[in-house]
Amino acid sequence: MIYFVATPIGNLDDFSFRAVEVLKNCDVIACEDTRHSKILLDHYGIKAKTISYHKFNENTSADGIIELEKAGKNIAVISDAGMPVISDPGNILAKKLIEQNIKFTIIPGANAGLSALVLSGFDASKFAFFGF
Repeated sequence: MIYFVATPIGNLDDFSFRAVEVLKNCDVIACEDTRHSKILLDHYGIKAKTISYHKFNENTSADGIIELEKAGKNIAVISDAGMPVISDPGNILAKKLIEQNIKFTIIPGANAGLSALVLSGFDASKFAFFGF
């Protein structure tokens, strides 16, 4: 299985139990920046192998992640903060997974856009997100 896992935005304790368990049980974690992700992974005692998956290698790394999944590995995709794909790497991989009919799922978490909306006091009955 391939998991797109949301990571904390700012506070390491804003990470779900489910997200920690998924990462602990994955064979490989594809990280936007392995050095940045190490802080989070060390905080929770997560020892899975990490690989680099960022905007400069996204095409070739997506193919490598798919090959790992086909070999029976469980892979998590994380960004530095927030949800992969949303203004972060992951869109190319998600598209390829759908094109190849490969199942994947998400582990939700903190959302900067929704947090800002709630804290702003603006009318939240309708809104649009156009990226950062």
